[in-house]
Amino acid sequence: MSNLVRRENSGGAASLTLNRPEKLNALSKDVFEALEEHVDAIARETRKIGLVILRGAGANFSAGYDMNEVLEHVKAHGKPHYHSEVIQKIANLPQPVISAIQGHCSTGALELALAADLIIASESAQFSDVYARWGLTPVWGLSLRLPHRIGTAKAREMMLTCRTYSGRQAEAMHLANFCFPDDRFDAELAALSADILSNSWYANQVNKRALIEIDGLSLHEAHALELFKNEGLAPDAVQRVAAFFRRT
Repeated sequence: MSNLVRRENSGGAASLTLNRPEKLNALSKDVFEALEEHVDAIARETRKIGLVILRGAGANFSAGYDMNEVLEHVKAHGKPHYHSEVIQKIANLPQPVISAIQGHCSTGALELALAADLIIASESAQFSDVYARWGLTPVWGLSLRLPHRIGTAKAREMMLTCRTYSGRQAEAMHLANFCFPDDRFDAELAALSADILSNSWYANQVNKRALIEIDGLSLHEAHALELFKNEGLAPDAVQRVAAFFRRT
């Protein structure tokens, strides 16, 4: 398997690390193919893996798509919309996904980060969408996911100005769920991961699937889906409730 994306498992979490630090983890066809291989495997490991973390090597998430590849079109993937499909696979993983953003998170990398359920940022993180600066347009879902997450007005601001936003600014506009000081970033990420993993993995996966399925539905339609497609109690519900009473 390619070393362009490293996978490490720890305590039920699978960390996928973009591993081109010499290129600020610039994205490429080969990176996406490595990501897809890992994501396909993780999707089948719902009892082994309860959380997925996307991050970048060298304290940088990613500076975006490799401009050499954009310019040359030498490695253009033969399958139309391939990159979008890989990002959609990440968004649809059964397990919760965290994008852990340090350093650069620009344009194509922002599209990738937005596939996660939660985004956490370091204070020194730099978020931007600079497609317009280079005369390019988003094709991996950014024009859908960005306004869905931060609202249309703020998405317009990011897309039209091509400005860079810090981790704290990203938190304030709800692009990031949390922003942590650089020197506490890994410890806070570990604490957040532990909180998620301590809950029922089955319930987390059912909740995530429900949120995906009700997106765009009316309240009436969503309520009907919850009522009639309810997946019932988690297999460990009895033990968890019993543990509650033992503590009280």
